[in-house]
Amino acid sequence: MLTEERHSFIIKRLNESGIVKSHELMTELDCSESTIRRDLAQLEYNGILIRIHGGAKRNYQLDEELSYTTKTFKNVQEKDEIGIFAASLIEKNDVIYLDAGTSTLAMIDYINTDTITVVTNGILHASLLADKNINTIQLGGKVKNSTKAIIGASSLSELKNYRFTKAFLGINGIDIAYGCTTPDPEEAALKTLAHHQSAVTYVLADKSKWDKVSFAKVCNLEEVTILTDSSEPNLKPYYDKTTILEASK
Repeated sequence: MLTEERHSFIIKRLNESGIVKSHELMTELDCSESTIRRDLAQLEYNGILIRIHGGAKRNYQLDEELSYTTKTFKNVQEKDEIGIFAASLIEKNDVIYLDAGTSTLAMIDYINTDTITVVTNGILHASLLADKNINTIQLGGKVKNSTKAIIGASSLSELKNYRFTKAFLGINGIDIAYGCTTPDPEEAALKTLAHHQSAVTYVLADKSKWDKVSFAKVCNLEEVTILTDSSEPNLKPYYDKTTILEASK
């Protein structure tokens, strides 16, 4: 087996489980201990893994949260495609949770019915929904200035009173081992609760969110349906973990 093929196999194993053991790799790849040792050393040099006794663990960096203004100008076309697709999933009489964030904000222009009720923790979202004459409930609580989101104990307490037919969540990171994550634990708590209160949860994630990990976990991949713009080959490792719907198809 070529070096590149062994490296791809090791990386795939790391993405799936977060750790690899040298003796298992020797058996699966039918190669010597010295070969595996060299492979792991090279992949560590490339920043992909960290060698530990008996194998290696996956190396990753926790992503920092970008400001709302910065997010607004990133991947605009991709977010628009996903927004159109997500809005097409809304039906008459739905009761929806619409999460704060630029990906979910892109949905609002394309919502074609006003016979729905929307609960949101997004300040800009509530304003745009009201402009479309949609029945809107704005959660109360602390304003997070960097993301224009309502967060905190008050919003969590209020959200516990509601149930939804559909929830649409923004997310910062999607990873096959660590699931859906976001930098702020207070925002993560709201997303998690909205997911649990909803019959169906959709996570909106353009290709920049894949293979990223943030500080606070929201949910496992198999619990949600992910709406994305990414092409099929890039998502192949995730297919046994979650339902993926591509906006471009």
